[in-house]
Amino acid sequence: MLLLSRSQISKLMDFGDYVSVVEEAFRLHAEGCALEPALAHVDAEGGEFHIKAGGLKGDPPYFALKVNGGFFQNRVRLGLPNIQGLIVLSRADNGVPLAAMDSIEVTIQRTGAATAVAAKYLARPDSRVCTICGCGTQGRVQLRALRHALRIERALAWSRQEERARAFAGEMSKELGIPVEPTTDLRAAAQQSDVVVTCTPARGAFFMKEYARPGMFIAAVGSDSPDKQEIDPGLLASSKIVADLRGQVTKVGDTHHAIEKGLMSGEAIHAELGEIITGTRPGRRSNDETFVFDSTGTALQDVAAAGAVYARAKAAKVGLEWNPV
Repeated sequence: MLLLSRSQISKLMDFGDYVSVVEEAFRLHAEGCALEPALAHVDAEGGEFHIKAGGLKGDPPYFALKVNGGFFQNRVRLGLPNIQGLIVLSRADNGVPLAAMDSIEVTIQRTGAATAVAAKYLARPDSRVCTICGCGTQGRVQLRALRHALRIERALAWSRQEERARAFAGEMSKELGIPVEPTTDLRAAAQQSDVVVTCTPARGAFFMKEYARPGMFIAAVGSDSPDKQEIDPGLLASSKIVADLRGQVTKVGDTHHAIEKGLMSGEAIHAELGEIITGTRPGRRSNDETFVFDSTGTALQDVAAAGAVYARAKAAKVGLEWNPV
C-alpha cells in the first residue's frame, strides 16, 4: 500500500491533467461504467464530515473512499486548513488496498476541474468576463479553471470580507496577467459578467435571480451539504440545471432548496454533466439560455484523480510503501 503526502501529490499532476481525468470520469458514469456513488454527512461540533465513495470500471478498475472534515474556523483559530482528510484507493475487482493519500490537493484540483469541464460545454464560447464569489483557496482554483476553459480577459472578485477580495484581486491579477478587480456590489458585477462562480460556505442564498443575465453560465460550487446554499431558488427554477449527479443535487446541492420550496421537481433537472459530454442530452443551443452547473463534488472525481495520482506515483517511485498486514 502506497502512502502519499500532499506535497508529493502536488508534483505529480498539473491542472490540465485533472481536467482530463475528471471529464473522462463523468463520461464513464454516463456510459454505465461506474459503481453507484455513495454520499454521507456527519455533523460535528464546529463543522462536519463528508464521506464520499465510488468506483470506475476502467483498466484497472478503481474504488475510492474519501473522508473530508470541513471546519471553517480552522485557519483563523488554529492555523490549519479548513478542509482536510484522506482518500483510500483500492482495486474495484478484488478489494486490494492500493494507496492512502492526503485529500486536500485532490479535492481542490478536481473541484476546479469539474467547473472547467462544465464551462467548456455550457458557457458561451465568447465569454470574456467572470465574477468569482468567494476568495479563498477554491476561488483561486475556480478562476484558474475558467481561464483554462475560456478566454477570460477580466475578472471581478466578491467576498463578504472586503479585505479578502482585495488580496485575491491583487494576487490573481499578477498570476494570470489580467485585470482582477475587487467589488462590494455583486449585482453590478454580475451584470457585467458572462460567467459567475459561487464557492463559499454560505448557508443562505446571496446570488439572486435578478442578478443573472440571459445567456449566463453559473457554477454553484459551495453547496455540498444540506444546510449550505448560495443560489436563489427562483433562479434555479428558471434556468437550465446541469447536475454533477442528479442523486446528489436533489439532496445536498442548491437544487434541493428549490425542490423543497416547491418551485421545481427533480425531473426538471436538464441533465447530468456526463450526459452533456456524451451528447445524450443537449448542451447550449442559444446565447440566451442561462445554465446553472450544480457542483456538489462527487466520488467519481475523487476516484479518477486518485487513480491517476497513484499510477504516476508508482511510475515515478514516489511515496512510502507500507504493508498493513
